[in-house]
Amino acid sequence: MLATLIPLFDETLAVSGYSLFAQKKNNLLNPSLLGTGGNDGAGVVVGLEIINAIGSDAISRGNTIFVPLNNMSIFSDIEEQCKISHKSVALLFDNSIKPEMMFINRIKELKAAGFTLAIRKLDISDFEPYRDILSLMDFIILDYKKIANIDAAKIYFGKVYPNIRLVAGNLDNMDAYEDLVETGGYSLFEGEFYRLPVTKGDTEVSPLKANYIELLNVVNKPDFDLTTAADVIGRDTALVIDLLKMVNRIAINSEITSIRHAAAMLGQRELKKWINTAVANKLCADRPNEITRLSLIRAKFCENLAKVFEMADKDNELFLIGLFSLIDLILNMKMEDALKLVYLPKEIQTALTSGEGRIAMVLDFVKAYEQANWAEASRILLIENIETNAVFDAYVDALDWYSKLFSK
Repeated sequence: MLATLIPLFDETLAVSGYSLFAQKKNNLLNPSLLGTGGNDGAGVVVGLEIINAIGSDAISRGNTIFVPLNNMSIFSDIEEQCKISHKSVALLFDNSIKPEMMFINRIKELKAAGFTLAIRKLDISDFEPYRDILSLMDFIILDYKKIANIDAAKIYFGKVYPNIRLVAGNLDNMDAYEDLVETGGYSLFEGEFYRLPVTKGDTEVSPLKANYIELLNVVNKPDFDLTTAADVIGRDTALVIDLLKMVNRIAINSEITSIRHAAAMLGQRELKKWINTAVANKLCADRPNEITRLSLIRAKFCENLAKVFEMADKDNELFLIGLFSLIDLILNMKMEDALKLVYLPKEIQTALTSGEGRIAMVLDFVKAYEQANWAEASRILLIENIETNAVFDAYVDALDWYSKLFSK
């Protein structure tokens, strides 16, 4: 099993939903299935199977979950398989579902059952033939790169289907996002645009971020001093509160007398991991909330993959490379410039700048996995002789870890 979440943003860059893309098998072991999705979801809708297994809170924290269907899975017993509120699930169709009566009637049944409905992968030439299906949709995802005149598409849907909400998909830069937000008409936005640093204008690091970077540099050096780290933590009230909460959870009835005492209670290894996690969260405070989530889940996912890729002795390095793989985005500067500010072991710096080494290969795999690039992810798994279920378990554990991290 392979599964990942693709965020959808509103006009304020807040996440409003996730598309849950999944694949049950490594298709490179079954070449005939490449490009078809095989029979994934023919009897069981894989997305709903995952939601039922790990819970909607760990997946979306209350946001709508878009679950893809194809021309086979649409006829499965979706109503029975969905164990959460139907309103929380948007069934996501594509152009494999044709504007024929058997599909139209089935879509009407699903709408009557209370599901939100969405469709993607339609070309402009499909709009008229798909009239009966489009009239039932709540969302349509329009591919920003493939639809030449996306403004004309907006006008068309505004006139013909005024109740359908438009999603601009496949956005690859922040300028495109900002232009669409300014002109209006689109409810949600999807793509890689939020992962790219905006390096125009002032790129100075704020004093508060400089303090966080100093703390990162203290703990990521070999055999760092606990008291020095504690003193830097003491400059930030929010970090002090978070540290005391953490220590109180693991040391019940212990009387904490100082920040240095609290740091000593955690110990060097745990304090280092907590600081990297907490500070990354603080550094992301002025970025889209998905950046925090992505950096932390990526860090934990990379760490969990250490054993899977037979690199158990590199679990700490993998956590750090996942966490700092977005440091360019967090600090709004080129990766090379960002790494001049943050001390990281040479192995990690080399992996982040040149993509060399085993830990870089794991990060490349994680990036392909996040984007539902199953062909590339499957290629790496095949080369490394790794089962998909081990990867899925590592990803689910990362989702669960992140959910618990902010639930207290």
